[in-house]
Amino acid sequence: MAQQVTKSIIVNGSPSDIYNLWSDFENFPNFMQNIKSVTKTGERRSHWVMEGPMGKDLEWDAETTSMDRNKRIAWKSTSGDIDNQGQVTFREMSNDRTEITVMISYSAPGGKATEAISKMFKDPERRLEEDLENFKEYAESVHQGVTTR
Repeated sequence: MAQQVTKSIIVNGSPSDIYNLWSDFENFPNFMQNIKSVTKTGERRSHWVMEGPMGKDLEWDAETTSMDRNKRIAWKSTSGDIDNQGQVTFREMSNDRTEITVMISYSAPGGKATEAISKMFKDPERRLEEDLENFKEYAESVHQGVTTR
């Protein structure tokens, strides 16, 4: 069964600065708790490795389906352990701030993998919220020229 999660956060920085950080997917391990690595494998393709249950990594390939500069990035998985798709939007706010809204829909194959992933994502809204808070801290430290992670 697919689950969908949507969360927003306001980050200090222009949409251009925030978009540029987010669109470099290889940065994701800097702020997403369970993402171990993201490797660009083509112009719009990437390979993701996530820390999984019981020490087993979960992996998938993704395709970026839309890149509307400074406005929106959308993606979908093309193969692997977790079927997912989603989008992130960037909305300019006053005082050099940007609202980021992330919508993710995901499901896993049946069997023990689904059961383990469900336990891992017991509160997917809270996990996404924590990842966005980590991104805010990461982006604002990079924006100020200080990388803390």
